[in-house]
Amino acid sequence: MKLVRSLLRAAPVVAALTAAGILAGASAAQAAPAGPDVIAHRGSSGVAPENTAAATRLAVRQDADFVEIDVQRTKDGKLVNFHDCTMERTTDIEEVYPGRPSYRVSDFTWAELSRLDAGSWFSARYAGEPIITVDRVIDLIDRKSGLLAEISPCGHYDASLPADLAGLLQARPAYVERALANGQLAVQSFELDDAQGFKDLMPEVPIGFLDADRPTEAELAALSEWADQVNPQYTVTDQTLVDRVHELGMDINVWTVDEPGAMRRMAGLGVDGIITDYPQSLT
Repeated sequence: MKLVRSLLRAAPVVAALTAAGILAGASAAQAAPAGPDVIAHRGSSGVAPENTAAATRLAVRQDADFVEIDVQRTKDGKLVNFHDCTMERTTDIEEVYPGRPSYRVSDFTWAELSRLDAGSWFSARYAGEPIITVDRVIDLIDRKSGLLAEISPCGHYDASLPADLAGLLQARPAYVERALANGQLAVQSFELDDAQGFKDLMPEVPIGFLDADRPTEAELAALSEWADQVNPQYTVTDQTLVDRVHELGMDINVWTVDEPGAMRRMAGLGVDGIITDYPQSLT
């Protein structure tokens, strides 16, 4: 992810300097490496309601390299961008649909979810902000920012959720081709089976394994057989882990880093990406 972005940004400058004789013999690959990718966690969720169009647009305006989203499926099969396994925390679902036995995304149709306010909980300024589909996210970021899509780990989904995401992406071949060419597409999951299942369906798309704990040497070795990224919580990340992940040929993106000192520390370790609620602090 980071390497492709760095080469694309550096190439015009290096070419011009080489033509002028300033960098004789230099190439784009020899340009100074860029810092870690800035990955906007659920969009710019520190200052706008998470996983909404408002948070996504703001992350793009703040020059985030990637927008991280959460993929869930409605009762009628629509893939939407929503994090929690139930919707009470960030929507008015209990007011709109009182007395329902469950408030899981998968228990509602897309038409029903479209009636919800997913912004007022955050601020009155965002009253009426709706839940959005994964397709809508792609429309908002295409040609502007990358996409890091997390397959939801909510236990009520069956093994078809990775296939659904693969199907959505395969239905947008022009976007996928463009995003991959620019190093602007990846998928991640906390569930090994989901990550491997998606990788089997779309091996060309980088896949990451999320981990709240520090992965063991055995786990890292096993992951290196098929995964492209290891994405641990930043609190378990140190230089030894970063170096080992790189030695095994994988990238490492750390989450969720909001404190400036921690951002500087992670960047100093040489991580490939920093997932943060405040992308403006890094761009």
